[in-house]
Amino acid sequence: MTDELGSDLGERATLVQFSTAFCQPCRATRRTLADVAAMVPGVAHVEIDAEERLGLVRALGITRTPTVLVLDAAGRIVRRAAGQPRRADVIAALGHAL
Repeated sequence: MTDELGSDLGERATLVQFSTAFCQPCRATRRTLADVAAMVPGVAHVEIDAEERLGLVRALGITRTPTVLVLDAAGRIVRRAAGQPRRADVIAALGHAL
């Protein structure tokens, strides 16, 4: 999945956020995911502009922003959620990847 993302995966897990420029919930999601990634060693946060990466958006079936994918260390999707996540939900989802 590293090639598709255009970014390195986290050592233990990766939080992938699909956003668009004018998406208000995307800003709050960015802060939440960045905070969680900073708290948990080996977790990376990657934000992808959905408008610039339409091929990837279509391939993954992303239909709204923000959409967050939780990837395990091998880059497999273990959780997926659309909408602005709560910090507790992100931490719980990470538990499935670690």
